[in-house]
Amino acid sequence: MESQFARTELVIGKEAVEKLNRSKVVIFGIGGVGSYVVEGLARAGIGNFILVDKDEVSKSNINRQIIATWDSIGRDKVDVAKERILSINPNCNIEIYKEFFLPDSRDIFDNSVNYVVDCVDTVTAKIEIVMRAKKFNVPVISCMGTGNKLDPTRFEVSDIYKTEVCPLAKVMRKELKSRGIDSLKVVYSKEEPIKIDESLFEDGERVPGSISFVPSVAGLIIAGEVIKDII
Repeated sequence: MESQFARTELVIGKEAVEKLNRSKVVIFGIGGVGSYVVEGLARAGIGNFILVDKDEVSKSNINRQIIATWDSIGRDKVDVAKERILSINPNCNIEIYKEFFLPDSRDIFDNSVNYVVDCVDTVTAKIEIVMRAKKFNVPVISCMGTGNKLDPTRFEVSDIYKTEVCPLAKVMRKELKSRGIDSLKVVYSKEEPIKIDESLFEDGERVPGSISFVPSVAGLIIAGEVIKDII
């Protein structure tokens, strides 16, 4: 019977497919970007996952998160993502952590992990994820801002210190430099953020705008970088 990874094997070879099956990747944040990272990695043949996210699926997630449907509203994102991975590859091993990762959080991974992916929103958490990855000498890639963007062709893979335009990247550069981190692989957009009409926000609550084809592209780019680096 034909393997589900037969087409992948034509591109990268049997040994690489087997290596991906043995590899373990931890993804922090299973949202607009992270859910597509998970999708890309699972379909490429990654065999072991650690998923970290405390949020539940909400109605406002449906416009951009591949795990978000009317049927999944109210469910924990990591549970939905785990089910989706297993529906793609029943042989995967998956650990889930329903928590926000912060500086005082326990170690969720160690040097047995092959790659760390940061798809969270808060600077404090992003910095801590990078610091833990560096501590265990594990490769890490971090996604910068995808909100208020409309052009998916403006994404680039770069070192954090070579980024421009992105406001989040600017903050990250400053914080990482102060901690002695001299490099970090990132995916970021060179598109200027769209200015949102403040009158559209209810009760003063400000949230970034989003659309289906921007964070998804960032997530798949990240998945590609992880796969290429591992093999």
